[in-house]
Amino acid sequence: MSVKTRNLWVIVTLVAIAAASIPFQNAAAQSDPAPAKRTVIPTNLPSPILPIVPTVAPGYGAPNVAPSAADIAGVTQQPFVGISLDDAIGMALLKNPNLAISSANAKIASYRIVEAKGAFDVRLQVQPSSSFYVQPPLNIFDSGPGEGGVYPQPGASPVFTTGPGNVIQHQYTVQYGLGGQTENGTQYTAGIQQSRTYNNTIINGFNPYYLASLNVQITQPLLRNLGMNAAKRQYKLSIVNGDENVAQSLVDTSNTLSQVEDAYWNLVSAWRNVAIQEEALKDATLQQQSVVRLAKRGAAAPIDAVEATTQVATFQDNVFSALQTVSELQNALKGLVVTNAGDPIWMANLVPTSSVMQLPSEPNLNAVVTNALHNRPEVRQALDKFTEANIDLAFAKNQALPQADVQMTYQSNGFAGLLAPLPQFELSQCATNLLPFGTCPTPPAITQGTMAQAYHNLWTFAYPSFNIGVLVSFPLQNSLAKGLKGVAREEEQQAAVSAAGVAARIGYDARNALQAYQSALSRLHASRIAREASEQVYASEVRKYHNGASTTFLLLQRQVELNQNRGRELLAQTDLNKAEVELERVQGTILTKNNVDLQTLGSQALAGSPAPLPTPSGHLPTPFPSATR
Repeated sequence: MSVKTRNLWVIVTLVAIAAASIPFQNAAAQSDPAPAKRTVIPTNLPSPILPIVPTVAPGYGAPNVAPSAADIAGVTQQPFVGISLDDAIGMALLKNPNLAISSANAKIASYRIVEAKGAFDVRLQVQPSSSFYVQPPLNIFDSGPGEGGVYPQPGASPVFTTGPGNVIQHQYTVQYGLGGQTENGTQYTAGIQQSRTYNNTIINGFNPYYLASLNVQITQPLLRNLGMNAAKRQYKLSIVNGDENVAQSLVDTSNTLSQVEDAYWNLVSAWRNVAIQEEALKDATLQQQSVVRLAKRGAAAPIDAVEATTQVATFQDNVFSALQTVSELQNALKGLVVTNAGDPIWMANLVPTSSVMQLPSEPNLNAVVTNALHNRPEVRQALDKFTEANIDLAFAKNQALPQADVQMTYQSNGFAGLLAPLPQFELSQCATNLLPFGTCPTPPAITQGTMAQAYHNLWTFAYPSFNIGVLVSFPLQNSLAKGLKGVAREEEQQAAVSAAGVAARIGYDARNALQAYQSALSRLHASRIAREASEQVYASEVRKYHNGASTTFLLLQRQVELNQNRGRELLAQTDLNKAEVELERVQGTILTKNNVDLQTLGSQALAGSPAPLPTPSGHLPTPFPSATR
């Protein structure tokens, strides 16, 4: 190439570089008027600012202790006791303490309904009484018998008087009847009063005489308290409250069943993890023994044997950690299915016997939400809030009306008595003034007799009386009704917000549950492939190692990777089981699936050291087949 040609290419290159360095537009939202300076590399590295650490346990070294037995504390190690998922659920439904309390709350609410209904009970009343008095004669007419008369003191001998005698009265009375209030506000009373009266006043035509009276009184509201009143409001609210408590009991049951199933599948995973860790420990032990043999022959470095020994110790630690997890999960499951600390199940070394859950068909978000809105007890609680607000609003509107009560009273009197002897002066007057009759007139025949005649006159309405009236009143400010209406409006607002919250919660619960299910399903697929591949890689690495084509480090690394992938597959399977449980809880089908009966919920929570309990499937926990780790 000629010199001129080379110079031309140099000139073109310099022009291109200069053109590229000239900015044609702002490189940022705001331009910096000051030109950028070249970055300067610091010569002195900044020193880190560290806190002052106190000296704790100087000279500490791990003690040389022997490992404990690979057992689970507090249980009989052998034989294992198998427990199915149905067993665990059945025991929890009968003996879980939280469910027992929740069921008791629902029963208390049902008794509150009975209590509130007492306002409409018919009240029976019986009131017997007896009175006796003696008073001096006030005048000749208002006195007892005169000269020659007999002082008939009960139980005493006759006493003769010489003038107007004392007035003596002895009365026996019995009142009985019923009364009450209807749900619509009508108040009623109906009663009978009967009495036998002995009175020796000389002007009395009857001695003794008998009274029987029927009294009926009805107060009927026309505006305020008609249809809706305080007693009816309380009764209706108690019914709604009872339904709320039943729904809350179902919520608690749903959550408890979910916890039991999660704990069960976690225990399945924990036992399988123990098996995985023990399998890894066996492989590591065999590998360590092989490396030791190679090191003794000089085919491997002594440090390789030490490295393999480190791996064995690590897997031993994993085995003990896995056993601790099994112990914790066993205790968690036992705490969910029994209450009594003396229950024999606490000594059992539980092993789940149920197989892995069958995968459901691919769930659909709309179907999950629809089922949840139809089955979830939280929806029932939200509707109860609306019902409570409507009851309070109806009561508030009723109390805003003026009071207009019709009061009706009806009385039927029955009277009868035995004729008393007429005084001498009255007989003489009748003989003188009533000639030609020559005798005093006598009362009508229907008035002569004993108590039976008095009742006859009562039921034939011989002496009736009737009264009707209207009571009208209205408070000027009517603050009570205004306050009640304001409270009811706020309750309606609360109910609307609560219902919206329940719908939103169901929506994101459904999304989370569906996402967890799909993710666990995909993770299980991926982890299975990874585990299978790790098994092949590890087997290949073992062959290469024995052929001298690999190192101890790579072999141990492949073993760790295999163990990790086995654990990931196990975790994905467990998460898939739990995701299926969560889908059932979100949809509310977990209750119907397990045949929940609120009448027996927690019914055996206080049973003392009971035998194993039957489950909904009718089976009992059975001994687990003998197994070795």
